[in-house]
Amino acid sequence: MKSDPADMRQGGARRTAGVTFAARLVFDNILHSYAGKQTLHGISLTAEPGEVLCLLGPSGSGKTTLLRIAAGIETQAAGRVLVNEREVAGPSGYVPPERRGIGLMFQDFALFPHMTILDNVRFGLTAMPAAEAASEAMAALERVGLAGHAQKYPHVLSGGEQQRVALARALAPRPGVLLMDEPFSGLDSRLKDTVRADTLAILRETRATAIVVTHDAEEAMRMADRIALLRDGRLVQIGSAEELYRTPRDLFAAAFFSEINEFDGVVRGGSVETPLGNAPAPGFAEGAAVSVAVRLSGLSVSKDEGIIPARIVSRRFLGVVELLNLAVPGIERPVRARIRADLLAPGLKDVTVRVSQQDILVFEKSVQRPYIGGTQN
Repeated sequence: MKSDPADMRQGGARRTAGVTFAARLVFDNILHSYAGKQTLHGISLTAEPGEVLCLLGPSGSGKTTLLRIAAGIETQAAGRVLVNEREVAGPSGYVPPERRGIGLMFQDFALFPHMTILDNVRFGLTAMPAAEAASEAMAALERVGLAGHAQKYPHVLSGGEQQRVALARALAPRPGVLLMDEPFSGLDSRLKDTVRADTLAILRETRATAIVVTHDAEEAMRMADRIALLRDGRLVQIGSAEELYRTPRDLFAAAFFSEINEFDGVVRGGSVETPLGNAPAPGFAEGAAVSVAVRLSGLSVSKDEGIIPARIVSRRFLGVVELLNLAVPGIERPVRARIRADLLAPGLKDVTVRVSQQDILVFEKSVQRPYIGGTQN
């Protein structure tokens, strides 16, 4: 993990994290209701020992509720939570949060402003003798590169430093499972990538099972061994980042992992006609109504090397890439494309478009099962 220069001047170079005994956490058919409205609909999900599992989804999808149920600060209406096959919440009884071996890192860090950094980290070690707790707390601060800040107070630290204090406090008791609720949402974009990479390195070193809640698909892909995509309290799909990106189960999953152009169509002779050309649709019934998703990154735009004529309506320079809005025959709304910057001459209007077949996904409207490159999922 990289330390900030200020940390190094304070003697804050971190040491290797201590190893925990990673646990398996199981959600078994979890149902939850709030104010008469069902918020979780039978979620079954397992975080394997030492795995980083991301719960991904939009606001209201049930991510944080699931995390709070695991932590023991929310109660499910039905179903079970198990840690290493031991039921900690369910019909057989309830284990209080402090006895579950689960650590929780809140979105707002929840540091006590009147306590020093060392005392904040030591707060969860009340079962230890005072001297031993102080030693463990200092070791946790060393792991995150903040030992030199032990006697300071939270308000003098940057957002990234406060995030690392919260991580040290969560890891100090060496939990078998660490729960993290939107841990990087309060950081500016400059810090986010560095702090996220540093946090992941520490999680790998401690070998704790980690469940990370996020609404950011790229963040989930950067961190997770597996991603569980939720929508409206239901599990949509679970798998590796590559699996969810390449073989999304439905249109919602496809749009969550990449920007898409969406077209409606009907299958004729094993393909569906779109304004960007015919898309293969093997396995679909003749006459089936389908939705076709084309990733923005799958469109190649050039002066005359493409197949479909188009006209640039607008272009936005975004640094490495440009975002184009294109007028294409056969469709009233603009087609969007994301291409590498500087490929097209300034002022160019009339262009041609070609589409990569691997970036075309076809979903049956009623079931929304995808076919990519002729393979049914």
